Amino acid sequence: MNTLSCPSRSSAPRNLFSYRKYWASRFGTAPYLPMSRAEMDLLGWDSCDIILVTGDAYIDHPSFGMALIGRLLEAQGFRVGIISQPDWLSAKAFRALGKPNLFFGVTAGNMDSMVNRYTADRKPRSDDAYTPNGEANKRPDHAVVVYAQRCREAFPGSKVVIGSIEASLRRIAHYDYWSDKVRRSVLPDSKADLLIFGSAERAIVELAHRLAAGEPIATIRDLRGTAFMVPRGWLPAAGWAEIDASEVDTPGLLVRHADPYAMTPEADKEAACASRPALSESRSGAARTQVIQMQFQSHLRMPKLDRTRTAIRLPSYEEVAADPVLYAHASRTFHVESNPGNARALIQAHGERDVWLNPPPIPLSTAEMDGVFASPFQRRPHPCYGDAKIPAFEMIRFSINIMRGCFGGCTFCSITEHEGRIIQSRSEQSILHEIEEIRDKTPGFTGIISDLGGPTANMYRLACKDPKIESACRRLSCVYPGICENLDTDHTPLLQLYRKARALPGVKKVLISSGLRYDLALRDPQYVKELVSHHVGGYLKIAPEHTEDGPLAHMMKPGMSSYEQFRILFEKFSKEAGKEQYLIPYFIAAHPGTTDQDMLNLALWLKRNHFRLDQVQTFLPTPLAIATAMYHSRKNPLKKVGRDSDLVETVRGARQRRLHKAFLRYHDPENWPLLREALKQMGRADLIGNGRKQLIPFFQPAGTGLRGAPPERVQTAGRAAVPARVVAANAARTKR
Repeated sequence: MNTLSCPSRSSAPRNLFSYRKYWASRFGTAPYLPMSRAEMDLLGWDSCDIILVTGDAYIDHPSFGMALIGRLLEAQGFRVGIISQPDWLSAKAFRALGKPNLFFGVTAGNMDSMVNRYTADRKPRSDDAYTPNGEANKRPDHAVVVYAQRCREAFPGSKVVIGSIEASLRRIAHYDYWSDKVRRSVLPDSKADLLIFGSAERAIVELAHRLAAGEPIATIRDLRGTAFMVPRGWLPAAGWAEIDASEVDTPGLLVRHADPYAMTPEADKEAACASRPALSESRSGAARTQVIQMQFQSHLRMPKLDRTRTAIRLPSYEEVAADPVLYAHASRTFHVESNPGNARALIQAHGERDVWLNPPPIPLSTAEMDGVFASPFQRRPHPCYGDAKIPAFEMIRFSINIMRGCFGGCTFCSITEHEGRIIQSRSEQSILHEIEEIRDKTPGFTGIISDLGGPTANMYRLACKDPKIESACRRLSCVYPGICENLDTDHTPLLQLYRKARALPGVKKVLISSGLRYDLALRDPQYVKELVSHHVGGYLKIAPEHTEDGPLAHMMKPGMSSYEQFRILFEKFSKEAGKEQYLIPYFIAAHPGTTDQDMLNLALWLKRNHFRLDQVQTFLPTPLAIATAMYHSRKNPLKKVGRDSDLVETVRGARQRRLHKAFLRYHDPENWPLLREALKQMGRADLIGNGRKQLIPFFQPAGTGLRGAPPERVQTAGRAAVPARVVAANAARTKR
């Protein structure tokens, strides 16, 4: 039986590329990973070792997860095939490449399938950016569950491993906005053998090699970044402790066992920036096997536990489904246990079985990141799509991903739950080489790199100053409520990368299109100057998200003073460079913690600053996000959750959600009837009139105001705020 090892970050994991290549490496590299038997025959394959099933079109480009993982497994010597957007109404399409020798790897694609298919108003989207010609309805709802079940049906007895963002965000019981209920973990519904969450490289490479060596998948229980089903009460070995955190405010039962490890745990590290653990710890004697009932008493402290051999029991699926307060409590516990340096295993009962989550994966080193991105990608869609345009590919075909992860901790965002807070950066040499690959191999390249970025534009190589502090930290954000004193905010490596990128032969301009974290940029004015002078294509995206302190606190976003400071620098450096450039701020309507008054204040700010929002986004509760827990429970997991803790203002009704969107588009006559009614109810009828300081006019243009609010645009289009003077200029050009 395998024993689970959960080393601290200081314990170096095995290098991704140190494994002996599988024997099938003799077949060499495929031009494209095969999608048909005919392609397999051309490669001389009689079977695939691993078959990846995805809800996206197959684009052989490192920005698409299945291509990245597929090429990585190919580099390990495995024969990898891809089944892309299969017909899920029967198992026939899942037999196209035969039975895999090792396992099916199943994913919904680059997006959660429900986010991909439905708007924040729960209406079906009319297109799909990851499908040829943007055609909709090419993937099912809850695609991971459907695909995994079809794989089982196609080849009973085959091993099924699920992963990517949909599986990551649904690895424990989670609130599902589209059905308005708490759903089970995706594991029991999919009947998968294993779930890989977060960045999957380490886990999937080791898993593939161990399965190839004949190890049964049911015994592989020691991979970080994996989850699986086990009998109720299962522990990896003697010596493990289980903390019962299934109730709010009070500790539960503690089970102690003997230490099965020779390694020395690093459980004593603390840091100035680390928040205190939920349960206090102290020194203890020999390991015990009996159950101990823990009590809060001022003169006693809990026995000290080795974090690497401790699991925390969350409230069960049945409990969180029935009790929103327990759901918020589980969310808080889950997010506190997310740092790879100190996270403990998590357990959540589902009926008579447990879902067991190992700690998150250890981040990749720079050399490993370079290796992952060095695969021989064709950087274009599979030839089977012919001349069809795939919108997601068109958007990123000339862009480069330079890092992954985000330590911002925005509560509405799921990046942290999937990629983690620790930034993993590629080397300068690797990035510059990819620019040259685009220049030399990508059709249609005109000399313009559309983006050097990632989840955030300016977190490249930013990290905690001390690895020991980073390993011990329990904060949910490195930049909220203020930038941590232990965070290195030096943008010099990014500045140097920009300069070298735009100096490459054949490169005319390098744009930065990823969202900028402007509070970080303020720490390095030279970076702001370089960015504004050379890398803005007329507009720069930033995301204040709101103007009012209440919503911003529930989002974990900086106040508007940071935005104003950045705006001043942006305009100053644009003027010095002799360029007419604009900031494009993004805002969210109906976020938890937002009142009607907050939205009115935001609308007044927009009018004072001459902004007219072109496209808006209403808050969309995605699985596992902290803001989603606020939306469902009306409790705030950023603070200690209790039965009597403060309630969070939550916008749930369709009319109020339309109203909050209408405030963002105060200038649209279609919204004026709804806004007039709301302003009168709020006692602000003084804002109705034709004056400059009033929000909306008395009159209603003929034929308008019949639908209350404009339909929401596709979420990927963003929430751009276009300055009124830009709108006027564009209109004038159109007339000419």
